Amino acid sequence: MSFIKELQERGLVQDIMPGTEELLEKGMIAAYIGFDPTAESLHVGSLLPITLLMRLQRAGHKPYALVGGATGMIGDPSGKSTERNLLDMATIEKNCAGIRNQLSKFIDFSEGKANAAVLVNNYDWFKNFSFLDFIRDAGKLITVNYMKAKDSVKKRLETGISFTEFSYQLIQGYDFLHLFQAHQVQLQMGGADQWGNITTGTELIRKKCGGEAYAFTSPLITKSDGTKFGKSEGGNIWLDAKLTSPYQFYQFWLKLSDAEAEKMSLIFSFKSIGEIKTLIAAHQAAPHLRLLQKALAAEMTTMVHSEEDLQFAQKAAEILFSNSAIEALKSLNEQQLLEVMEGVPQVLVAKNVLDGNGADLIGFLAEKNIYPSKGEARKALQGNAVSINKEKVLGQDFSLQTQHLLNGKYVLIQKGKSNYTLAIFE
Repeated sequence: MSFIKELQERGLVQDIMPGTEELLEKGMIAAYIGFDPTAESLHVGSLLPITLLMRLQRAGHKPYALVGGATGMIGDPSGKSTERNLLDMATIEKNCAGIRNQLSKFIDFSEGKANAAVLVNNYDWFKNFSFLDFIRDAGKLITVNYMKAKDSVKKRLETGISFTEFSYQLIQGYDFLHLFQAHQVQLQMGGADQWGNITTGTELIRKKCGGEAYAFTSPLITKSDGTKFGKSEGGNIWLDAKLTSPYQFYQFWLKLSDAEAEKMSLIFSFKSIGEIKTLIAAHQAAPHLRLLQKALAAEMTTMVHSEEDLQFAQKAAEILFSNSAIEALKSLNEQQLLEVMEGVPQVLVAKNVLDGNGADLIGFLAEKNIYPSKGEARKALQGNAVSINKEKVLGQDFSLQTQHLLNGKYVLIQKGKSNYTLAIFE
């Protein structure tokens, strides 16, 4: 199966220029994708372009990753309803360095490899490019009517667009021209909202040097409710473990709906299409086992983080969603415990309440509003509905003792199957 045919079967091709598939079948070519340095870390939404570069390199082609040090100072209007805030140079440099480090985890930059990946920063060729040089060499070749016809501009003309953002497509187009001339890059890939910017590049290449360049875009990924993929209630799902823990990252994939899991498996997984279809069939036969979500969560967590991080994420999931995880909970150090319990409601408690005979559990649960009253707490205990550190509380005369403290200061209180509160004793 050809490279493009497989991408099409995975739902990864929206628009494509004639001749692109044939170009990729002729032999190794160089192709690029640009990354916008709006943050120090890429996020889950960035995984689509990242995996496209990975697939490209695995198919024997040479991937170029462009970090937009120059274009990041302007802001791409594509898909935006308002003007973006401009970033200062120090912030852009910091963000570019972070993205550069992340990309090295996914594509092979090894020297000596024929199709080794190459990282470029468009600030390197724009920093000494005068405005007069640019409007003479690039601006002269593209008409205003051509630029206004692009969807990214057309949608903004009604509400207003600055000349800065209006010029973005010409600057991105020049990136393609530069890479075509300096590195023989013949193909640009990107999201569907980039089609206008990308084809401006192919037009510059045609007019400036009579060259032939190609392009294809992938559909923008949305969740089943139509919202942007890659966000959760807490905001972006980042690829940096300091911003989104491996456990949270694993849970993001695990919580996908069945329809989303089928779609995202084809988009992101490196399993063969046949393997994915077999897994989908097995999932549909027993959806309660969530086989598809678990397989995708495991693959993505290992790829972005590590096998060790996956094992911890699975262990953490077992702690919260299994009744047989007492020892696993006790084995966590403080950092791991807090990572697992991120998002779990917390109550602060003076540690001296455990002095003497400890704290009466019924009174404690009512006082900390874990239950609305002592009567409700007593009723829950009578029904064996309360657990301390994953162990069922048997009897109503239970008291919390210092021996119950995890890492010397925490107690995990569980109501029913999955309603948790973390008590912090200080």
